[in-house]
Amino acid sequence: MTDIPFEKYVFLDFEASGLDPNSWPIELGVSWITTDFQVETYANLIKPSPDWFEDAWSPISAEVHNIPRRDLDTAPSLDVVARDFLTILGDRIALSDAPAFERHWLETLLQAAQLVNTVQIQDFDATTFQTFPDAALNHIYERMTRGRKKHRAGDDSAKLAEAWAVGLRHLKNGGSKL
Repeated sequence: MTDIPFEKYVFLDFEASGLDPNSWPIELGVSWITTDFQVETYANLIKPSPDWFEDAWSPISAEVHNIPRRDLDTAPSLDVVARDFLTILGDRIALSDAPAFERHWLETLLQAAQLVNTVQIQDFDATTFQTFPDAALNHIYERMTRGRKKHRAGDDSAKLAEAWAVGLRHLKNGGSKL
């Protein structure tokens, strides 16, 4: 077993309507590592709030994410997605490779759902370097560089979690090659 406190973290990713300051979340992905170092993921599109600025919708972002605007009209309500996220999160800390963006979109989501934001979001890289010994870091970042970022929230949060899982499995196996 490993002394890394992986159970206290989830891995968070949002896709959004764009990068404009008025942008809003369109998809949430959250992943976590199970006790046997497997990755589980929750992902959902988000039906926009009528209060969100429609002019913050970017056709370029839609193309990057391959999420047409019309798909959001039948997506789960933002209330459902927000509550699902908070249930999954529990008392854990969220890790993200873009914490400033994730904070903005999470705050937008939770405000629209009339929920208080007490979520801690930490930087993936900083936390990884503080948490793992050097022996595992190469395995973690080798996994991170494999393949392209898919720009889908579930896939992207799972990629972060899988990188940690590779590091954990490496340490569990006594540093042997996986």
